Amino acid sequence: LCRGGLAERLCRLQNRERSAISFWRHQCTSDDKIPSDKSGVLIVKILEIFEECTIQVAICQQLEQFPAALSPEDAVINAEEPILKVLFTRETAAHLKSRPQDVIHIYPPWQKMLLQNADVPVIMNTYFSQKVLLSEHSEAREKTYGPTKMLIRKNIISLAQTFRLDDLDKLHQESSDNQVACAPQTHKNSDSKRHPLALSAVNDSLLEMVESQGAVGWREVQVRVVIQRVYCLPVREGCRSHTQGNKPLLSNEGMFCRLCLLVQDAYGMFSEVQLQSLGSTDDIEQYCRRWEGKSCCLSGMKILQRTTRGRALGLFSLVDSLWPPVVPVKVPGQSQDSEMMTTDLPPPSFCYILTVQSGEIHVEVDEEEQISNLYQPPAVHGLKEILRVEDCNKRCSFWAQVLYQRLQTKPSVPRDQREMLLFVTDSSLQNVAHGIPKVVAVSVTASCVLSKEIIEALSAGSQLVFFKDALWGNGRIICVERTVLLLQKPLLCSAAGADLSELTGPVRLDELDSTTQASSICALRGTVVGVNESTAFSWPTCNRCGNGKLEVCPQDRELLYCNQCSEVVTTPVLKMQLEVFLSCASRPQSTVKVKVWHEISHIAVQTERPALFVLLTMLLLLQTYEVQSVLGKEVGLLNCYVHSITSHPNCATLEEIVLE
Repeated sequence: LCRGGLAERLCRLQNRERSAISFWRHQCTSDDKIPSDKSGVLIVKILEIFEECTIQVAICQQLEQFPAALSPEDAVINAEEPILKVLFTRETAAHLKSRPQDVIHIYPPWQKMLLQNADVPVIMNTYFSQKVLLSEHSEAREKTYGPTKMLIRKNIISLAQTFRLDDLDKLHQESSDNQVACAPQTHKNSDSKRHPLALSAVNDSLLEMVESQGAVGWREVQVRVVIQRVYCLPVREGCRSHTQGNKPLLSNEGMFCRLCLLVQDAYGMFSEVQLQSLGSTDDIEQYCRRWEGKSCCLSGMKILQRTTRGRALGLFSLVDSLWPPVVPVKVPGQSQDSEMMTTDLPPPSFCYILTVQSGEIHVEVDEEEQISNLYQPPAVHGLKEILRVEDCNKRCSFWAQVLYQRLQTKPSVPRDQREMLLFVTDSSLQNVAHGIPKVVAVSVTASCVLSKEIIEALSAGSQLVFFKDALWGNGRIICVERTVLLLQKPLLCSAAGADLSELTGPVRLDELDSTTQASSICALRGTVVGVNESTAFSWPTCNRCGNGKLEVCPQDRELLYCNQCSEVVTTPVLKMQLEVFLSCASRPQSTVKVKVWHEISHIAVQTERPALFVLLTMLLLLQTYEVQSVLGKEVGLLNCYVHSITSHPNCATLEEIVLE
């Protein structure tokens, strides 16, 4: 707030007002009596209660001053006094817990307002109010009805009715339909059914529902929204014990997850709806296909959090990618004629996080309905176009070939919290001559939930993957919260003129040069200038699971045994590793150290890598060699992962990799 501004002064005034009210109530409770000063006290008896726009409205009859011995039921009604309409704020109503026939003392500074064309005066500023129980009969009635929750009738008033924008007769009929009957409800353990409250007419404003129903949520009303995105979010450590009924939250490789919807109403307002659980992460793809773009009705929601840009950058980066709306949206307080609807609106500055109440999910999706005009499918771009975007923290969607994956190894970080690098390319990069890399690295953070299907597909080798709503900024593409990876491209997506043709020929990598950075992949060619003999070694591995820690079989010491498979390994795969120093024309001043490896099965020797196969065979398998015999041999092209590049000393450390 601006120092000395109206908002700051109002905030201070509200704080003083709340303090005065709390102090007055505490004093009344401590004294355990009605304040003796009766000057200016308004005494009313409640006849009827209902709620409108979060304000509790009590239709009351003013009472004469009466002796303390009389109960409220015996109080004298002044026939000359008109009926009063008394307004109580939500906080005051919660404190009084009043019901029809209660007697209320309202202390100054209450105010009376006379409305034009209305016979009933309105009493406002009723913060200093006290419910009076004057007899044993009243106390007994309070004890009797104490555990019973009073269902207050709520009049749902639309903005159009408030501003008299449409036909009043039609609005009067709609308002009557929106009213919820007032009836007492006794909560019993044996009553497992919901109270038979008829749902009101469906509202189309999230903000109006929040303002009219409050933070505790709404059950008897519905709001109609459009599902813009479906995704999973990881659950924080403190929430992992939460379950929905007997169903645990969705688990993904040891990480607990929750299905979420990003929805938008007819006024352009966004909200994130956090549901409770899924059967498995594989369900996310079918929910994306079935729900995205469809309209749905929400009920039984409560507000988990009101968040802003500063507190939820990831959420608002996704919201900004969906702004402005593709069709004109309604404007609060204005006629909803087509000429009064607009797309020229500032992006939302806040968003409500909603969740279900009491584990009851109330999201009614009409899957047979056509795609909403308000829905914005992901705009698919080529990687070349994305790399040329100068803005930071922009969401992007693309279709790319995953060539290689590598888990970032940090001993201090648990395996399920480590980042993973996916090296991807597409036709827009492969067809570029110079200036743009042919392969880019996509960082997948631990907060990005991957389905089991995606994990298995990436482990199997090269895959075409659709990256939906990844984050681009500072020269990096990052998969974060609310990013979804799919094996199939969505049915609805906007290509935006991008070249989405599949790769036809072999994949080309950029050669190692002075611009190559660490944690990238490249192609390497050069001349062998040295061999680090101390790093040369080989070891047998299981041909079924790849386990490199084989043991001698107890029954036959000439055979090997795999503990993971619990079987004898009759055809082990021999793995070899060696460090070689190369001289590269592309980096003439650098020492290039390459860790090369190879596999040789027991049955046949693999020869798909002629560049270093002879070298490895001579040094590790035959062991009948002279190092001088391999020096000066040409190597290339070799696919490598760049571990590090240093300037002092000028050295590049690489590792040979296989692109499936």
